[in-house]
Amino acid sequence: MKDFTQLEELIGVKFKNLDLLKQSVVHRSYLNEHPDFELKHNERLEFLGDAVLEIIVTESLFQNFTDTPEGDLTNWRASLVNYKMLAQVANELGIEKYLYLSRGEFKDKNSKARQYILANAMEAMIGAIYLDQGVRPAKKFVKAFILSKLDNILTHKLYLDPKSKFQEKAQEIYGTTPHYKVLSESGPDHAKKFVVGLYLNDEQISQGDGTSKQEAQVAAAEEGLVNKNW
Repeated sequence: MKDFTQLEELIGVKFKNLDLLKQSVVHRSYLNEHPDFELKHNERLEFLGDAVLEIIVTESLFQNFTDTPEGDLTNWRASLVNYKMLAQVANELGIEKYLYLSRGEFKDKNSKARQYILANAMEAMIGAIYLDQGVRPAKKFVKAFILSKLDNILTHKLYLDPKSKFQEKAQEIYGTTPHYKVLSESGPDHAKKFVVGLYLNDEQISQGDGTSKQEAQVAAAEEGLVNKNW
């Protein structure tokens, strides 16, 4: 039995309707195996929470960074509300142990799919807080657990996508622009896999794979940042 009063204490919100909090962590797959479960899955709450999160973050950035250009604010916002950040916050809060998942999804730990499930649950939780408590408690939650990440994002320029960040560092340190080369291409047209190498001059720094060249380049850049300790 999941103890949702413990989760309430963790997030600092005492729900009037505890079912809203509970529903925020119900994945669609769970209902496939438990069709008689008393609650619906969390996708409608996620839809609402996504919009609530976006407006709260946008308003905060708009009000607190009055001289910052729109393009920078857009990048900062994206770094705060993307699935990786939301999944990170969910992991910090220990949301995983509250999830209602099918047996198959439950076993699939540490996958990208699990990170998306956690991120979606975070959005659904924000939607649940907004429905149950209104905008002020939703703002308080977002400020405490998500907007609080902004200083670290700005300090380490995490708002830059991996390719941009690697290029900026390469030009700053080596005075050269990195380039990418397709190392291999496999699979049928509908399920291609690309392996791409990242190079500084003639030296291969890393490689990455993906279902498109762009995805493989981003993976290579992420690996390159790790390899260079950037």
